Amino acid sequence: MSGSTVRKRNRSRIVGAVALAAGACLVLAACGSTKDTGASNAGGAGDGTGKVGVVLPLLTSPFWQSYNDYVPEMAKSEGVDAMKTVNSNSDPSQQITDINNQLNQGVEGLVVAPLDSAAIEAGLDQAERKGVPVVAVDVAPDKGKVAMVVRANNVAYGEKACQYLGEHITSGKVVQIMGDLASVNGRDRSEAFRACVKKNFPKLKVLEIPAKWESDTAASKLDTLLNAHPDIKGIYMQAGGVYLAPTLQTLKSKGMLKKAGQPGHITIVSNDGIPQEFDAIRKGEIDATVSQPADAYAKYGMYYIKAAMQGKTFQPGPTDHDSTIVKLPSGNLEDQLPAPLVTKDNVDDPKLWGNTVK
Repeated sequence: MSGSTVRKRNRSRIVGAVALAAGACLVLAACGSTKDTGASNAGGAGDGTGKVGVVLPLLTSPFWQSYNDYVPEMAKSEGVDAMKTVNSNSDPSQQITDINNQLNQGVEGLVVAPLDSAAIEAGLDQAERKGVPVVAVDVAPDKGKVAMVVRANNVAYGEKACQYLGEHITSGKVVQIMGDLASVNGRDRSEAFRACVKKNFPKLKVLEIPAKWESDTAASKLDTLLNAHPDIKGIYMQAGGVYLAPTLQTLKSKGMLKKAGQPGHITIVSNDGIPQEFDAIRKGEIDATVSQPADAYAKYGMYYIKAAMQGKTFQPGPTDHDSTIVKLPSGNLEDQLPAPLVTKDNVDDPKLWGNTVK
């Protein structure tokens, strides 16, 4: 997310609304490579044809705007007949409704970016009962069956941010502006950053802002925190798409936005890899970001849903696109795509998706 807004108060209501269904639409076993060598499942459509529904978590973040723009391009390149995307507007309850509406329209497959790792189970159960395979993008469900999770290693996001800040700040206070802990992404990034600092950089003191992927929440809480701790030396933003602008504006309003190399500069590391972050790195306003692959999310979301509709299955192991498929505690498989650290040294790399967005 890449980050997604979660309404925790909806979760128990949503999950309780749909009973667990029996029967699986896909059995996850066979080839780890993404070449067309997977086993064929007699229950699949065979040729991968049919309409595919695509459900977005939100469109207020530049990251998800970019992903949305990539979807039709990648669907075409992968031979997928994707319907117009549906935006759940940061509402987990609405996302379940959106999934149900897509199923009622007769889709043969679904590509969904879950807002809530637990609440999404209700929608996944609906799809399973109808025999419609689902690929989850960006966020892994805690429960419920999916054909594949397409996601970068979010633990690595927190660790890379920790390592960068620890190598550039010898001691002092650092802030992590967290995502929603109801999302596995928020949990993974937060816990990894916290653990890494404790283990490797004990002279750093971590202050935390639970911001739930909300820009307004991040701005107000950061303002309050800076009033109490004007001596902070570093910031880790878990989602540049929603936190970059409010963070820079808050620092600027307090006269604390100093460029890299200037006295008083606050070292800032982000996650997402959007063009706005790259511009901020070039200007010296922030120092680094982890590029979450919006283009690859769209590409492999489409690849895996077509494979699932054809009845193909996969197993853990290295892929042919520099990633690794792992088995999650839920039993689902996750293709962990690479997400490079971007600094002033490689920010102009034309291979980074953030440099290809018009």
